[in-house]
Amino acid sequence: MTRPIRFGHQARPTPDDDLDGVARRAEAAGFDVFLIADHVGHGPAPMVALAAAASVTTTIRLGTYVLNADMRNPVQLAWEATTLDQLSNGRFELGLGAGHTPQEWAATGIEFTSARARKAALAERIEIIGRLLDGDSVSVDGAYHRLVDASVPRSHQSRLPILVGGNGAALLGHAGSHADIIGLQGLGRTLADGHEHSVRWTTDHLDAQLGQVRAGAGERIADIEVNVLVQVVDITADAERSLAQVAEMIDDGTTTTDLARIPYVLIGTVDEIAEKVLHCRDHWGITYFAVRALDDFAPVIDRVRQLE
Repeated sequence: MTRPIRFGHQARPTPDDDLDGVARRAEAAGFDVFLIADHVGHGPAPMVALAAAASVTTTIRLGTYVLNADMRNPVQLAWEATTLDQLSNGRFELGLGAGHTPQEWAATGIEFTSARARKAALAERIEIIGRLLDGDSVSVDGAYHRLVDASVPRSHQSRLPILVGGNGAALLGHAGSHADIIGLQGLGRTLADGHEHSVRWTTDHLDAQLGQVRAGAGERIADIEVNVLVQVVDITADAERSLAQVAEMIDDGTTTTDLARIPYVLIGTVDEIAEKVLHCRDHWGITYFAVRALDDFAPVIDRVRQLE
């Protein structure tokens, strides 16, 4: 059975924005999930913001996209997740990652370890949190956590979904074994400023990442939802010109042919973008698209629904 396509709106509100209004607009526009990012000191704290969004919406699901798990105790986080799931009548999805911005560790006084160590710690946390969300009492004597008889109240959902976002064979293979949703961003190494990334917008790279997920998932691959963060949305009648402008900005050899095929860039008319979304589902099994566009993207959602 073909998995339904979902669309998430990743909001980037400032303290002066009407967060409740943005959540209601996303719901009215037809988005399936309202998402909040996690960057210390920039915008609202995600779990609190999503609790507020839950109080002013009724159907749209709510997700972190993604929390820096390196800065959070897994038991406390699982407790907050199940509480938020109860408050939202079972609409919460927990997105986790290993983090990447050094300033956030400096600002909070937490040790900034290597990417390898952060990803290994994330893997341990995913297993702990997954067991807690499933209602288990958890005792762990691991490389990064020592817990004795930890437990949290059950979530409203029988299975609260965990999304894992990131890169690398070890992370994606482990996520394939333990996550419900895999989040891909088409990003490479963090650049020297600690914020920006190189991009990996080729079909070969995407194919390799999905192969890493499949290697970890084995027989459970059919149960995994594949998500992508769309980095560029441009609804235009002149796709060729817009694609050329994006390729010029990247300046790393990425061609307009690459950009026209990969799911991280949605450029064209409403019909062209909707057809590309369906192609990405049929070719790669990608069925969950997170975008930062809001009102302008509603016609694309409507068109995809008509074509599904």
